[in-house]
Amino acid sequence: MPDLLIELFSEEIPARMQARAREDLRKLVTDGLVEAGLHYAHAAAFSTPRRLVLALEGLSERSPTLREERKGPSASAPEAAVQGFLRSTGLTLDQLELRDDKKGQVYFAVVEKPGRAAPEIVAEVLERTIRNFPWPKSMRWGAGALRWVRPLHSILCILTTEAGAEVVPLEIEGIVSGNTTEGHRFMAPGRFAVSGFDDYAAKLKAAKVVLDSAEREAIIWHDATQMAFARGLELVEDKGLLAEVAGLVEYPVALMGDIADDFLGLPPEVLQTSMKEHQKFFSVKNPKTGRIEGFVTVANRETADHGATILKGNLKVLSARLSDAKFFWENDLRLVKSEGLEGMGAGLANVTFHNKLGSQAARIERIEALAREIAPLVGASPDLAAEAARVAKADLRSAMVGEFPELQGLMGSYYARAAGLPEAVANACKGHYSPLGPSDDVPTEPVTVAVALADKIDTLTGFWAIDEKPTGSKDPFALRRAALGVIRLILNNDLRLNLSELFQKANSGTDAGDLLAFFHDRLKVFLKDQNIRHDVIDACLAMPGTDDLTLLVKRAEALGAVLATEDGANLIAGFKRANNILAQAEAKDGVEYSYGADVKFAEGPEEVALFAALDQAEAAIAPAMAAEDFATAMGAMAALRGPIDAFFTAVQINSDNEIVRRNRLNLLSRIRQICLSVADLTKLEG
Repeated sequence: MPDLLIELFSEEIPARMQARAREDLRKLVTDGLVEAGLHYAHAAAFSTPRRLVLALEGLSERSPTLREERKGPSASAPEAAVQGFLRSTGLTLDQLELRDDKKGQVYFAVVEKPGRAAPEIVAEVLERTIRNFPWPKSMRWGAGALRWVRPLHSILCILTTEAGAEVVPLEIEGIVSGNTTEGHRFMAPGRFAVSGFDDYAAKLKAAKVVLDSAEREAIIWHDATQMAFARGLELVEDKGLLAEVAGLVEYPVALMGDIADDFLGLPPEVLQTSMKEHQKFFSVKNPKTGRIEGFVTVANRETADHGATILKGNLKVLSARLSDAKFFWENDLRLVKSEGLEGMGAGLANVTFHNKLGSQAARIERIEALAREIAPLVGASPDLAAEAARVAKADLRSAMVGEFPELQGLMGSYYARAAGLPEAVANACKGHYSPLGPSDDVPTEPVTVAVALADKIDTLTGFWAIDEKPTGSKDPFALRRAALGVIRLILNNDLRLNLSELFQKANSGTDAGDLLAFFHDRLKVFLKDQNIRHDVIDACLAMPGTDDLTLLVKRAEALGAVLATEDGANLIAGFKRANNILAQAEAKDGVEYSYGADVKFAEGPEEVALFAALDQAEAAIAPAMAAEDFATAMGAMAALRGPIDAFFTAVQINSDNEIVRRNRLNLLSRIRQICLSVADLTKLEG
């Protein structure tokens, strides 16, 4: 069975597009081949800045011949029906078969679709893939109609067997497929032929091209960390930057340089952000001081002077960039020391947050008022929380954040300390945006928690009040993220908050019930990752106290733990049986069996034992629920499994004795009431 090698060679592909592009190439080609009747054993896709590569092992030599039988109209059917069947099959009347059927003779069409050779199918699939490739952005060049991310230069497409390599014939806009490729643009220019993937990979390596992006990442990380270690320093980990830089070079050569003394006083985050955004440099820090003292750049070639000229040019550009950052930093500090942090933020009165929600300054006033309300609930000083809220967004008017928006909050903490504000206020400036994503750390310092909650709740209630809610996949104001942030702040800090009350305090025009339902939906998504079933959440949402997310989750965790036990699972079956029997009897009799079960009408030991077990369960569950000890309450409920099973085994509910029947139905009602006092078990699936 042949192996297939495809290379699409072009001008430089943007690094951010390469991972998606190689996956798209793999999927489009393999799906097309399988759809056409070919099979393969293994597929691997690769990318460098100048090429997308797909290697398939064990490809079928040809697609199978397909034989299809189609039943048509009867021999006595109208002529129009027969002609319609002939058109649909592409056959003539004499090519049809007449076969006996229950109702007489029927026409059958036997259609054979002959198999095709792999080269024909590969050429067809690859041409379709290239012409319809889903680049985020593409371009045309020259006089042709083909669009590609950058000008496409060559197509390598060969099938390799033990007999040798065969070029798959293909031509697209004047580009003819072949068996040649190119090495490194500078270190090994010129084309060379290959005979298969192993030969291709080996010759590329000799031509100074590292094909696998993961291998390029490993080379960069190894060499850069070793350089830093040799100087007693540490490379600052940045996986995103590592992947991006690996997509910029075909032959990575790490070079390390020093940051000039003039810039060492800048905050490390400023140095790191400036070097990453403008230069794609890795930061190197002193582990003893935390200062960023050096950088690593990755060149795309070896040089005779071992990178000295490259480093010199990079240092010149870096100095200019860091000079700008130093200017912004010093200007901001002068402003803070002369006018204070509130003075820096004064201009926010002229910055619109949303045309229906006013300016940033108006929003800050709302956050301050809400933070003051929340502070006592989270153990924070109301005055400190209010002060932190007033200045938390002042750095939005700083020159540094204007240049690097991703540093908002962080720069506020530096400026707050420079202004002599309390450390809790400085920490709140940095932390009140958190948590932003699912992997972001959750603040725990009370003042920060108060401001972070106030910030997110103000956003949510404001957009709810003006009916700007998320719809489908659209969430332009990141309200789902804000809700998840509130949920994580509450749960991680074990806070007991009434969300509906806070929504009304934040914005009286908010539909608190609708917003709370939105929170419950977000909570289900969040808890799914914690292995808590959605029906368990639904069972707990049907109970009182759903404004309190901490209480709600504790109830759900306890119920989930009980359901994971054999007693818990079997109890649910017993509860549902009791509930179903009771519901049918109430519908039939037109009455509600909800009281009056008396042990004196019990006829056997199993029935008497169930009365005793229910008394014992009620005595344990009521105080446990009052104390919010859900584990104890759920455990007491699960202990009913045995007595309920024994009762159903020994007793017939619908006794001929009407008094006994009514008593037993009221006994089932006690089972239902006791279980429903813990959670709405009717919501559980299964």
